[in-house]
Amino acid sequence: MSSNQRETYTIPPQTRIGHVHLKVANLERSLKFYRDLLGFEITTQYGHQAIFLSAGGYHHHIGLNTWYSQDAPPAPIHTAGLYHFAILYPTRKDLALIYHRLLKAHYPLVGASDHGVSEAIYLQDPDGNGVELYWDRPAEQWPRKPDGTLHMYTRPLDLENLLKELDEKK
Repeated sequence: MSSNQRETYTIPPQTRIGHVHLKVANLERSLKFYRDLLGFEITTQYGHQAIFLSAGGYHHHIGLNTWYSQDAPPAPIHTAGLYHFAILYPTRKDLALIYHRLLKAHYPLVGASDHGVSEAIYLQDPDGNGVELYWDRPAEQWPRKPDGTLHMYTRPLDLENLLKELDEKK
């Protein structure tokens, strides 16, 4: 194969991002966010250095550790690294429920967007890691360009309308 040819490979469509493992400064502080606020459950703990959390009994969706970061400051914003990771909720009502929990806890948001394909709420965990909480609209509702490719955008999310999901009988 010549240097200007590229071997074609397509990842299997069933492939998913399995988990995220984060360096944190303080496990207890992180547990208050991921377990107590967001609702993840501990699946295993390695002493005072690492904890794995999940939703629905999976082995782990989120790993938290202090192996290199005990009591460390957040990573500088203007460096390479994690921008955010995303937690996908199954329904719009589930997104409304977690948004309501955040409101009651007075937890600050850094943004809320309608992307056409999804609706998302953005915040930071206690270590400054970006976290996106979102739900996907059904694929048949995704906006498309005339050529069939996705037409994703960023528009303000109507948070009051999102909360109306909690009032409706569904």
